[in-house]
Amino acid sequence: MNSKDLNKKWFAFYTKSRHEKSVCKTLLEQGYDVYLPLLRRRKKWSDRKKWVEYPLFKSYIFIKINPKDSIFVLKAPGIVKIIEFGGKPSPIRDLTIQYLKLMIDGGFNPEPTDYFIKGDNVIIKDGPLKGLKGIISTIHNQERFIIHIDAIKHSVSIKISRAFLSKL
Repeated sequence: MNSKDLNKKWFAFYTKSRHEKSVCKTLLEQGYDVYLPLLRRRKKWSDRKKWVEYPLFKSYIFIKINPKDSIFVLKAPGIVKIIEFGGKPSPIRDLTIQYLKLMIDGGFNPEPTDYFIKGDNVIIKDGPLKGLKGIISTIHNQERFIIHIDAIKHSVSIKISRAFLSKL
């Protein structure tokens, strides 16, 4: 490994809708280190069943590059932008990409969920509590959905799967 490779980091790029696979193929052909986490699902049509692969994160692809080379990646057909925080490209830890690969290769079938932090206002989007609004909190090291009952100055909390929640 030369010193040029040591400067390479993983970055997330946003692609045009449904262009993840074609962008991945193009960039791989150009010699880039690309990772597109794909899941498999059996899809049923009226006349047949078939296994299809779909991206874990819609419109996102991960590319390991030297930060100054992002300008070349941005010219690839189907790439929209590099993901930034605070106006700067935001690198992703090698370990995070490694964990994603382990989950997918290990058949764990991960599901993307909204990104929540303590204090976020959320709404339940499915199930018997659909439409209920609350906040995310942590009690005894567990994430909880908190419902405030202002009239009586009380709150209740429940543990609920993130898949049922979305940000307000």
